Amino acid sequence: MTTNTSNPVDSSALIPEIKKTKRRYHWLSWLLILSFLGGISYVIYRQVVVLPKQEAKRRVLTQPVERRSLPITISANGTVKPERSINISPKNSGILKKLLVKEGDIVKKGQIMAYMDDSNFQGQLTQARGQLAQVEASLQKAQAGNRPQDIAQAQAQVDEAKANLQKAQAGNRPQDIAQAQARLTSTQATLNKTEDDFRRNQELYNSGVISLQTLNQKRADLDSAKAAVNEAQQALALQKAGSRPEDIEQAQAAVRQRQQALSLLQAGNRPEDIAQARAQVISARGSLQNIQTQINDTIIRAPFDGLITKKYADPGAFVTPTTAASSVSSSLSSSILSLASVNQVVANLAETNIARITLGQAVTIKADAYPGKTFTGRVSQIASQATVEQNVTSFEVKIALSDPQRLLRSGMNVAAEFQAGQLENALVVPTAAVVRRERATGVFVMGTDSEPVFTRIETGITVNNLTEVKSGLNGDEKVLLSFPPGSRPQSTPRGGVFPGASGGSGRRSGGAP
Repeated sequence: MTTNTSNPVDSSALIPEIKKTKRRYHWLSWLLILSFLGGISYVIYRQVVVLPKQEAKRRVLTQPVERRSLPITISANGTVKPERSINISPKNSGILKKLLVKEGDIVKKGQIMAYMDDSNFQGQLTQARGQLAQVEASLQKAQAGNRPQDIAQAQAQVDEAKANLQKAQAGNRPQDIAQAQARLTSTQATLNKTEDDFRRNQELYNSGVISLQTLNQKRADLDSAKAAVNEAQQALALQKAGSRPEDIEQAQAAVRQRQQALSLLQAGNRPEDIAQARAQVISARGSLQNIQTQINDTIIRAPFDGLITKKYADPGAFVTPTTAASSVSSSLSSSILSLASVNQVVANLAETNIARITLGQAVTIKADAYPGKTFTGRVSQIASQATVEQNVTSFEVKIALSDPQRLLRSGMNVAAEFQAGQLENALVVPTAAVVRRERATGVFVMGTDSEPVFTRIETGITVNNLTEVKSGLNGDEKVLLSFPPGSRPQSTPRGGVFPGASGGSGRRSGGAP
């Protein structure tokens, strides 16, 4: 760059021109700054105001109306209760000898839970067994009849009696008579000899040769010889006379008696005697069974599968019989245990819903004690009689639980959902899209100009955040789930409840849709 210095310029003349130039540059700088600030403000305004509004318009949520099959459920509150609950006590008063279970134990039907003292029955049991053995032996003897040895002995006695009768009827034998005659002759010879001897001694006594004592001895011998002759004569007379009629009749009677005894032995026992012996056996068996039953009653068994919920007595305590429905307070001195069976759910349903409940119907159960856990069950009983409380009519429904781990305990409050069927091919919209406007229930659908249009509908049941549309829509609409800011229509309350509020529970407490 070169500078021309051949023509010098007056500096005083240049000063005004320089000031004008500086003033023009100053306004230009402020203009640029203001333009820059304005551009920044516009950019910020567009980013903060314009673009969000455009984005909100583009992000308006819609959902097409569709057809679905909706499960119908009926909700009710219930309480967990045991199907059966009884107080266990002995049949007879006594002392508790042994206790085999404790509170919280699970027992099976027929399982032994306790023993009562049975020492008083053991002696009676032994005595009853002895009596039974005795009468059974008597019955066997009666049924078997008499032994052959007894019959043979009776036959021998009959033969003996007959022989005696024949002997009596035949009389004495000649040999017996001759024997008696010979005995008489012998005694007479002895008498003659004794008489001769006495006479000689009499003469000797008279002569004073022998003493009186010797004579008396000879006299006694003589009297004895006379008596022997007299006896021999009588015996001979009896032998000659034979048997008396009385002796024959006595022998005949003895024969008849022995024959009757033989006939009885041969005939055996009478049917009446056998029946009597059999009745005695039955009676003895009954007595034994009675004692055995009393001993068995001292063994306390579980009448059904269940859970020991309470213990009232310890070994050594005196307990008495009680009824199964006794209260806990009255059972402290009489019962041994309290036994509860498997649990069930008892729920009260409004009479408008009872027509949809059937036996065996599936039920879903939830308890606050186990969040997130679902239990299943089935309707096992429907009350035939309604209950009225505070002018509300309801029916008691019992639900059989499927709870193998026994997590649900008696007294817990639960929520039950009855699977009442399924609504087929129903036209549904999201429950969040349903609003209340101008005293009518409806939804906003997207119009042709992308503006929301309120359409009245008739709603049915609500299941899992979906609401049935019974009329008002064709099925090809799109309902609005959200609106641009500031453009959402206000819902008017009906009875304090906004029908358009989200929160469909999938439950139903009313009647038919």
